[in-house]
Amino acid sequence: MNKSKNDVLQGTLTLLVLRTLAHGAMHGYGITLHIHRVSNDTLRVEEGSLYPALHRMEQEGWIAAEWRASENNRRARYYSLSAKGRKQLAKEEESWARLTEAVASVLRFA
Repeated sequence: MNKSKNDVLQGTLTLLVLRTLAHGAMHGYGITLHIHRVSNDTLRVEEGSLYPALHRMEQEGWIAAEWRASENNRRARYYSLSAKGRKQLAKEEESWARLTEAVASVLRFA
């Protein structure tokens, strides 16, 4: 992935993770696969970015984590969205909508 795509992803990682977890609990690798698959293989979340972000979101109370067996019967930490996280997701989506509308306005300006 080139640098500009990575920069965009860094700025939207919280939004992408919270939106992904709105569909149900997932382990870290599942989150990365979901984002990659849903974005038609355009966005890739690196472990070095994901796990610190998950830790920060857990500290904020936006997500909860628990150890469970994965699909492969391996121990994995599963993350789920909390009520506080649902509120934060709404804020993040609103902020994203404002940002994308502002960028679209600049692009439409003749």
